[in-house]
Amino acid sequence: MAAHHKARPLKSNSPRPAKQLCSECGLCDTSYIHYVKEACAFLHQQFDALETQTHGRQRTLANENECYFGVHETMVAARKKQPIPGAQWTGIVTTIAIKMLNAGWVEGVVCVQNTPEDRFQPRPVLARTAADIFAARVNKPTLSPNLNLLDEIERSGLRRLLVIGVGCQIQALRAVQKHLGLEELYVLGTPCVDNVTRAGLQKFLETTSRSPQTVVHYEFMQDYQVHFKHEDGSVEKVPFFGLNTRELKDIFAPSCLSCFDYVNGLADLVVGYMGAPLGWQWLVVRNERGQGMLDLVRDELEMQPVTSQGQRHQAVQQSIPAYDQGVTLPMWAARWMGVVIEKLGPKGLEYARFSIDSHFTRNYLYVRRHYPQKLASHVPEFAKKIVSQYRLPKD
Repeated sequence: MAAHHKARPLKSNSPRPAKQLCSECGLCDTSYIHYVKEACAFLHQQFDALETQTHGRQRTLANENECYFGVHETMVAARKKQPIPGAQWTGIVTTIAIKMLNAGWVEGVVCVQNTPEDRFQPRPVLARTAADIFAARVNKPTLSPNLNLLDEIERSGLRRLLVIGVGCQIQALRAVQKHLGLEELYVLGTPCVDNVTRAGLQKFLETTSRSPQTVVHYEFMQDYQVHFKHEDGSVEKVPFFGLNTRELKDIFAPSCLSCFDYVNGLADLVVGYMGAPLGWQWLVVRNERGQGMLDLVRDELEMQPVTSQGQRHQAVQQSIPAYDQGVTLPMWAARWMGVVIEKLGPKGLEYARFSIDSHFTRNYLYVRRHYPQKLASHVPEFAKKIVSQYRLPKD
């Protein structure tokens, strides 16, 4: 077991060394800010070293699936046979966390509830009961300081922990893992892209939804539409191509526009949706710990192999200038284009690659334009290889 970190007194209003690129992961709200220059994903990109530390090796760039989806042993599509009421999907993440706690694999779970006043305002908690975990179901699509619990974890004396989080949080966590004094650390990751502040989320809801005040959760789905679930159970669908791009381009956090860890490459197990058919979840088992987590709930899941269909390159190439210039189609045209692309466009793993390509080309341009001095060191090699497939504007 690693030497235990000694908490240092914190000053109020702790600084943000990453400045505008801070993803509000929470590390700098704790005594672990001492390690921030090494740990922060936006100050020190060290993906290869952390992949090797976590999985025993780094991803193989010559293997397309690994280049895109990271080190992994298996990928499957799954859904719960009996979905959890109120879950965003069928409740796989919630089920794994509760099972791990009840089976004694872990003594606590870092997860995100919401504040009593606001269903979208994240409130990280160190859950010690199944009820606490259950209360954290449903994504909170805003920047969340999950790592602000590190000092509380240290004071608690816990030795076996599950952390549920997104890529920037997990990179910082892996970088300080050896200082946490834990016997076992499990990481259940979710893919993450285009996060916003709470104010940015409100602008997105008001710009996009017919009834922003009743939205319970939403997701950008494989049918090229944003699905908004409302309080009355209805689902509103808005085509990607009808979004007010010009109005919404500036709501995303600079950290998200500079991120290349869409698939949460340092987690043990990742549960998302983008590589699976509509209505299913995409599970990426990265290592032996992740396999054990999946095996724990296997009997409760319906599973099928992942598939790949269609061709993404032309759609991605066309989307680069369209996004760059803030092009928004009339809603009738957007719906028509969405129907055509859903029938003929990429599906399964090819849809996942389409989404990664679209975001990586956009983010590469963002870093090149706003932080040119960081471009060479900040963009991981796998992202450079992915971006090199496309013609980017010369500026």
